[in-house]
Amino acid sequence: MIIGYARVSTGDQNLDLQILALKAAGCTKIYTDQGVSGRHGSRPGLHKALRRLKPGGKLVVWRLDRLGRSLINLVQLLDVLGERGICFQSLTESIDTASSGGRLVFHIMAALAEFERSLISERTRAGLAAARVQGRKLGRRPSLTVEQCVEASELAQLRGWDSKQLAKHYGVHPRTLARLMAQQQDQVEPALMKGGRVVD
Repeated sequence: MIIGYARVSTGDQNLDLQILALKAAGCTKIYTDQGVSGRHGSRPGLHKALRRLKPGGKLVVWRLDRLGRSLINLVQLLDVLGERGICFQSLTESIDTASSGGRLVFHIMAALAEFERSLISERTRAGLAAARVQGRKLGRRPSLTVEQCVEASELAQLRGWDSKQLAKHYGVHPRTLARLMAQQQDQVEPALMKGGRVVD
């Protein structure tokens, strides 16, 4: 079975051109998504098309960007189709994985996607290293500051509050409170000894 998939990003765009091209390519069933961006996670038309496809079938699109949000995303999707024994064809780019030429193009795309992944990873590592050298702290900011942990310790000692009461007071989960208190204990204890001031 040859199944077509067409997509336009905004509701006022027209699917007619894509549908005509897909019908001319022999698609017996065409699924569509209208007003759905390629970056949008949910594309019900595409999901229906993928569910309908069986081994030996073919998914046809008018242009590559109708299917994938990025080269990496596109290659991942084509890998899944290949594993299921389903061919893929893009009309505008003349790619057909049923032919040896189409498979070659796909392998080149896969190599480019891997290269793109490596570049992203390399840039991320370089950025993190540069941030560390500059002394910037990385990651999410703690839910409670050291000062709040000191205050929580004082409330526990002076008022006898338990972890549930403290967690409710600071708007965090009791386990989060316990974890933060343990992580910041080396700063909390000296501060308590100096009357609640945090020592850098």
